[in-house]
Amino acid sequence: METASLDLNLLRTFLAVYRSGSFTGAARLLGLSQPTVTTQMRALERQTGRELFERLPRGVAPTPVADELAARIAAPLDELAAVAGPTPPAGTGAEPVHLAGPAELLCTKALPALAPLVAEGVRLRVATGLTDPLLEELRAGRHDLVIATTRPRGRTLQAVALTDEEFVLVAAPVWAERLTGRRGAQGSEARPAAAQGPDGRPAAAQGGLDPAVLHGVPLVTYAEDLPIARRYWRHVFGRRLSRTAAVTVPDLRGVLAAVVAGAGFSVLPRYLCQDLLDSGALVALLEPEDPPINTGFLVQRPGASDNPDVARVRALLLRAARDW
Repeated sequence: METASLDLNLLRTFLAVYRSGSFTGAARLLGLSQPTVTTQMRALERQTGRELFERLPRGVAPTPVADELAARIAAPLDELAAVAGPTPPAGTGAEPVHLAGPAELLCTKALPALAPLVAEGVRLRVATGLTDPLLEELRAGRHDLVIATTRPRGRTLQAVALTDEEFVLVAAPVWAERLTGRRGAQGSEARPAAAQGPDGRPAAAQGGLDPAVLHGVPLVTYAEDLPIARRYWRHVFGRRLSRTAAVTVPDLRGVLAAVVAGAGFSVLPRYLCQDLLDSGALVALLEPEDPPINTGFLVQRPGASDNPDVARVRALLLRAARDW
């Protein structure tokens, strides 16, 4: 496809649509109206003689022609944007950095790590939520960076591994002692011999806990579909978890508070409960050799941001996450 004679403004708009996945998102990124973006894309399609986007009920999908065009122009346009015009000094007059992700990880790890940048003048606007909606908002230009619990699909976003979270089966000492004979870090007892499951095999590789005994213990979890607990059951016990939650709280910090108070058991990220495990206020019911691990990703739109503080926030998060 010949691109030398194509209008540079049309190419910029095309790239914004390609990366955001919608005319509305591109309009927000570029500070244009949606009708203007639509008109420019029609003009570019007339110039190229090819359809660039398939119109969907929500957004657009690039055609193979659009994929080819984006691959040719993305790097040159990003380089041009990086050198066009003066860039304000970092932390002085720059726009706020819009960061989004899971509330628990943001509040317990990310925001404390970013405190030095805030003290230097970097401004943050933080949003919380579930990964899929946040990634759609990132594509639409509402966020600069998103901490995601899954790697985004497609090529419209760039993701780098940020941190691994280990999941732990936990309960308060009163439940742990009843189930395993353990009292926690402040008064531990020897574990009983490994219990046998219904199939005659050890109930767990190291813990000596038959998961069947938990059927009489209230389950506290994040959501009705038990996403974290179901994954733990499949990975550690090799079976499907079939039960109803006693308590659901759409914030793992609330789940943690209920479990510490004795409401029942749960499966939680170790980073969230390690201090309580160390103090004995919470007990790990199992310590399998191969615990479930989930990788979190730091995600952004391709290309250099006009805001230099986005790069500073990204770099500090990646550096700090090594110790999470």
